[in-house]
Amino acid sequence: MLVLLPPSEGKSAAGRGAPLRPESLSLPGLAPARAAVLEELVELCRADEEKARAVLGLSEGLRGEVAKNADLLTAGTRPAGEVYTGVLYDALDLASLDAAARRRARQWLLVFSGLWGAVGVADRIPSYRCSMGVKLPALGALGAYWRPVMARVMPEAAGDGLVLDLRSAAYASAWKPKGEVAGRTATVRVLHAQVVDGVEKRSVVSHFNKATKGRIVRDLLAAGAAPAAPAELVEALRDLGHVVEATEPSAAGKPWALDVVVREIH
Repeated sequence: MLVLLPPSEGKSAAGRGAPLRPESLSLPGLAPARAAVLEELVELCRADEEKARAVLGLSEGLRGEVAKNADLLTAGTRPAGEVYTGVLYDALDLASLDAAARRRARQWLLVFSGLWGAVGVADRIPSYRCSMGVKLPALGALGAYWRPVMARVMPEAAGDGLVLDLRSAAYASAWKPKGEVAGRTATVRVLHAQVVDGVEKRSVVSHFNKATKGRIVRDLLAAGAAPAAPAELVEALRDLGHVVEATEPSAAGKPWALDVVVREIH
């Protein structure tokens, strides 16, 4: 199983580990593209702070993120699963999982990134700021930049098993499973169900969408559940106590769509 996650805007402080070793990152087929993004980002942030802040869409209060990017080649690193913070990663709480579940996380989880393309949660990276929505002066919009690269690398990474896609729209734009891979891909939407005047109404949630997705992944890792296909994923999630409604693809080459319904938001 391969689980695709979005990163987080918020990230932990620089690690104390050795500086970045690009050759150590997962998906070595992304290495040349990563090097190009990293080089331009570092040069931009070293050369012109105001321009870099505008390109990265940073407020005055986040000015320090430019300096962070300027030092990416020498900054300390830590595992990506520790670098990414925020609601989804708080709910996932990798550090508190047992050894077997953490091993599964290293095997199953890929975090998509504007800077790295995608990394495994055990890959050691520095803290950085560069979303998929950024448009670099030379390389252009990162979503479009990564698309052809990911199209070459990701089908092999997906193997022949289930792909659970929990990415937000911006990161999903970098790679959309196609053909046979799409048929064994499941996307997830989180719906909040409330009874109003005796009628159940459902709404899409945002903040709690991330928390629920984090809990879903945590539950699968902790249970050692390894569904091989979307239909098996639906049964596994139901066995773990989640309310799941599944829509099978209407045509070949389309993913399954899963709605996870929550009645209590936390």
